[in-house]
Amino acid sequence: MHLLLRCMRGCCRRSRMPRSLRRPLSYIKLIFKSLYFNSLTNSEVVFDSMLEPVFWMVEIVTRWFGMVFVFLVVALTSSVIFIAYYCLLPLVLQTYSPGWIMWHICYGHWIIVMIAFHYYKATSTPPGYPPKMKTDVPFVSVCKKCIIPKPARSHHCGICKTCILKMDHHCPWLNNCVGHYNHRYFFSFCLFLTLGCMYCSISGRNLFIDAYNAIDHFRHMEAEKQGVPVTGIGLLIGIAPSEGVAGKEVSQPPYTNKDRMFHKSIIYMWVLTSTVSVALGALTLWHALLITRGETSIERHINHKETKRLAKRGKVYRNPFSYGKLNNWKVFFGVEKRSHWLTRIFLPSGHTPYGDGLTWDIYPLKKDMMPV
Repeated sequence: MHLLLRCMRGCCRRSRMPRSLRRPLSYIKLIFKSLYFNSLTNSEVVFDSMLEPVFWMVEIVTRWFGMVFVFLVVALTSSVIFIAYYCLLPLVLQTYSPGWIMWHICYGHWIIVMIAFHYYKATSTPPGYPPKMKTDVPFVSVCKKCIIPKPARSHHCGICKTCILKMDHHCPWLNNCVGHYNHRYFFSFCLFLTLGCMYCSISGRNLFIDAYNAIDHFRHMEAEKQGVPVTGIGLLIGIAPSEGVAGKEVSQPPYTNKDRMFHKSIIYMWVLTSTVSVALGALTLWHALLITRGETSIERHINHKETKRLAKRGKVYRNPFSYGKLNNWKVFFGVEKRSHWLTRIFLPSGHTPYGDGLTWDIYPLKKDMMPV
């Protein structure tokens, strides 16, 4: 491209072209120059430009299907809760001791309240936006899309079409950005939903195995002649008592639609909760690591690039927003005294985070300011 422009410039110098040809030629040169905006253009800028249509399509799909994702979260969670009440709770009341019954009822209802509270707060709480008008708040750059000053840790969300304070990412499952004011709600929702799914997966493992074996057994029995005596089938589907059955032949009990739905519901619940506990558990651990380091998902990439860039110069990059591992957790959860570890983490709490998301001088000196 540079050679082409140089040749065109040389031709213009050698032969004085008429004015009628010079103007179209200048316009063609301007078009060629518009393909690259300055000498700092590199492969990353070209790659981002090529992927811009893909980003545009993802933004449109995420924006339009946001409510669908929210509906899926509510529907799937409600289905698991319904199965727990309709199928599991009667079995717990019939088979467990009073101590275990109290444990399952208390833990189950506590985890349901924590999941519902934090999901509602994460979806309904605005993440925080920079001021639109001119203020005295220090800023680090100007957003090229919003044309407003961007404070530290703020980034533009293409789906929300605005800048977000301490933006972590746009979550389609919340239909909302995760930012300064709802980051704690998002992480707590992921944490307690993971604990709830692990609880259902571990406690329902034996029921899942029994239900799967029962369905598989009756699938084979349907092809055989009805009325053939079988051994121990009542125990297999859980409708006959265990006393006096072993070693005796009993006639095949009827496998009703209610039994079939019961077993399929157990299988559905176990597969769903096991899958979610693994996938969401990995995401929760990743965000826990980011919180420990005092950075967001976006800042993780920025800090990684800065670390590599300064390493080439023999320097060490230090995150300016990290106050130490323990203090990062205190700032994130808003812990100010020892009782807050219980009331603000393991109980529903609507307290606001530290600061306004515009400045980050929470600890002037990076030492433990809260001995809790």
